[in-house]
Amino acid sequence: MSKPIRIKSISEYHRLRGLPQPEHPLISVVDYSTMNFNANDIRQSFMTDYYSISIKRGIGKMHYGQQQYDFDEGVMYFLAPNQVLGVEPAQQTDHPRSGWILLIHPDFLWNTALAKNIKQYKYFDYSVNEALFLSEKEEAVINGIIQNIQQEYHSNIDQFSQNIIISQIETLLNYAERFYQRQFITRKITNHQILGRLEQLLDEYFEKDDLISKGLPTVQYVADNLNVSPSYLTGLLKTLTGQNTQQLIHDKLIKKAKEKLSTTNLSVSEIAYELGFEHSQSFSKLFKSKAAISPLKFRHSFN
Repeated sequence: MSKPIRIKSISEYHRLRGLPQPEHPLISVVDYSTMNFNANDIRQSFMTDYYSISIKRGIGKMHYGQQQYDFDEGVMYFLAPNQVLGVEPAQQTDHPRSGWILLIHPDFLWNTALAKNIKQYKYFDYSVNEALFLSEKEEAVINGIIQNIQQEYHSNIDQFSQNIIISQIETLLNYAERFYQRQFITRKITNHQILGRLEQLLDEYFEKDDLISKGLPTVQYVADNLNVSPSYLTGLLKTLTGQNTQQLIHDKLIKKAKEKLSTTNLSVSEIAYELGFEHSQSFSKLFKSKAAISPLKFRHSFN
């Protein structure tokens, strides 16, 4: 894939896809069936300066990083500014393009609470393969909100327009948050497989002798080895276990520390060192915060 094409504005995106100029320069809803995809798009990647939220069907293959995904069935996904995405247009005629894309330039959010709060919606950092699969009822809810946004900026823009559209965007984002929580729960087989692989990954990591040189596993390390994004993994674990990735890593660490404290004669400092801590005080502080008892007192409880 060649160097990404940077799209700096919503007007530029409209021109690229052969669309009329947007009615509002900072926000637009585009119907996929009206867009032009040509041979030059094949294996081409794009980087944008705006947020995009979309439901797409029949657009062919999408590339995120080194992986490829088929979106003919239709899903909802989210991209933040400066993310790279590639598209390979569909060649089949039995999957007509449909769906929409909501484009939001960060300047539209300027001086609103959403400008800051939009960063709390972690699914903007999810990979393409972690997209949101909607039920028919859920999709109807989302489509209704999009229609409200379109209706508002199609009307005469006045002093209330921005706040009304912002509130609709917030509603859409909150519904997406709810639907992702449902997806974490209902896709049990896949998600429980991830939990099982996480348990095995951490067990194997803490059994190795190179903790001294490598230190504790990072969230990024865990996510990479499970082939998911850090944000998606944290959201999944929060829903299924009530804890984030870092907390589960620490739980595994404390379990290993308790094993060493109760079955060996190693000093607390030596155990801390073997578990990848440069300073034993940091280890003792973490142990006490998780076990509600100091390492020494825990050891003494076995005597």
